[in-house]
Amino acid sequence: MDATSYRWPVGTRAALKRFDPGDTGGYADKDAAKHKLKADIKKLAALQDVLAASGAHGILIILQGMDSAGKDSAIKHVMTGVNPQGVEVHGFREPTEEERKHDYLWRCVRRLPERGRIGIFNRSYFEEVLIVRVHPELLGQPLARHANAAFWRRRYREINDFERYLAENRIQVIKFFMHISKAEQAERLLDRLKRPDKHWKFSSSDVSQRASWDRYMKAYEDMLNATSTAWAPWYIIPADHKWFAHAVVADTLVRRLQALHLTYPRLDPAMRRTLRAVERRLKAG
Repeated sequence: MDATSYRWPVGTRAALKRFDPGDTGGYADKDAAKHKLKADIKKLAALQDVLAASGAHGILIILQGMDSAGKDSAIKHVMTGVNPQGVEVHGFREPTEEERKHDYLWRCVRRLPERGRIGIFNRSYFEEVLIVRVHPELLGQPLARHANAAFWRRRYREINDFERYLAENRIQVIKFFMHISKAEQAERLLDRLKRPDKHWKFSSSDVSQRASWDRYMKAYEDMLNATSTAWAPWYIIPADHKWFAHAVVADTLVRRLQALHLTYPRLDPAMRRTLRAVERRLKAG
């Protein structure tokens, strides 16, 4: 698999329609890809161990996508092998009253991972150029009155500057857009209605937002073009087949962590001598 082919181009405008949400990367079915996923989960666990030991970098994983695109599923299946002590997952939906009184990045900044740890944002500050772009009334007054093209360009710039700041401070930002088709989303929403064990996941807003599907796709496309940067690129994950989405996410994470060339801390000579002395004493009983 070449996960780089799912990277949104940087510096040139692209169209979301060029990415097929039903793509399976040449794999025939789930069984054909399961060995690749299993191997990458094992690699990810090993890389996380070095990440935690070195404390040289933090990892911020961002997942965006329409309702039922598989964000929760990707977290559950891809991160299944990592040490839970080194991972924190945060979901961002409707802001609280306290959060509304702060700048729009505030609630996410508070949850950033420290170096040596992995943070996962299930939705993020990008909601502030997505749902409020489609429904500007959610901005409240007076912002809603000024939500013109210049307003969104300024937010894109602010987000890019923020992510550059993170990258320069060794917090690696890895962003995934879970790209699901409208037809597949309908199937998943129907499945939630049919299965009692999934009723808790159903929200009437999931259906009502489908009426704005085209506007959301335009908002996503504009966001991807404006905020896929060299320091924090977007990866477009074909999400119609969850098993393939998991494989692409895992492959991308492994490649990005391997590119950091992580190493365990090196002990100074005095500490090595101390460890050898301790070893001798333990062996002597």
